[in-house]
Amino acid sequence: MYRFLLSRQWVILTLVAVLLIPTMIRLGFWQMHRYEERTARNDLVARALEASPVPVRSLTAPGKKITTRERYRTVTAKGRFDTDREVVVRRRTDSDDNIGYHVLTPFVLDDGKVMLVNRGWIPADGPSQTEFPKIPAPPRGEITVTGRLMPDETTEASGIKDLEGLPDRQVMLINSAQQAERLDARVLGGYVVLKEPEPKGGTPEPIGKPGNENAALNFAYAIQWWLFAAAVPVGWWFLVRRERRERESAESAEGTEPAEAEPAAV
Repeated sequence: MYRFLLSRQWVILTLVAVLLIPTMIRLGFWQMHRYEERTARNDLVARALEASPVPVRSLTAPGKKITTRERYRTVTAKGRFDTDREVVVRRRTDSDDNIGYHVLTPFVLDDGKVMLVNRGWIPADGPSQTEFPKIPAPPRGEITVTGRLMPDETTEASGIKDLEGLPDRQVMLINSAQQAERLDARVLGGYVVLKEPEPKGGTPEPIGKPGNENAALNFAYAIQWWLFAAAVPVGWWFLVRRERRERESAESAEGTEPAEAEPAAV
């Protein structure tokens, strides 16, 4: 009755179905793992942003690596900006994906240590990409700043190549170890994205808060893959039943065909 399943066509179709089922189940689990990761990250970011501000030196120090739980924490510091030694970070985009620079300015604390402050984005609209752009000055004198603590940037984490031979006072990555060597100073690990004081005239353009990752989409994809996995055997059985009915109908039609009349004898 089902001997047709041994045909080459049906053996291949069955093998494909058998392979698809575990593959789709694994893809569902992978999407669920991504859902859990993104949900945990969103929760961590939300807690960090809602936490009360703390002095920057309570979370970081020269040479210290910023942990996942410390990332995005709001910190405060008192000191002064050193604009004579600020640099720009190349190939950074604004909220509309326009390419420009991030302004990285050393902030000298009262004990002589340096905190790196990302003051925001400026456009790359100068006459040359090799010239140092014009940057609006920050407030002068001793002030208190507030910002979000961030870990050092690396090529491995960001995918940005740390190119050599760049124009003077231009860098590719915000890295406290590199800046400590350049400044010949004790630089706190990580850097701070400036929140306050806000820049006059809105430039440099402040860097927005980190957005939530769409974890619900991964959850929906996981359910979708598992439904696909469940549909494969159902679809396979439907095709088998249809093939059987078609073969039975063909055999019945052949059995009921009238026999040809024999020629009359001469």
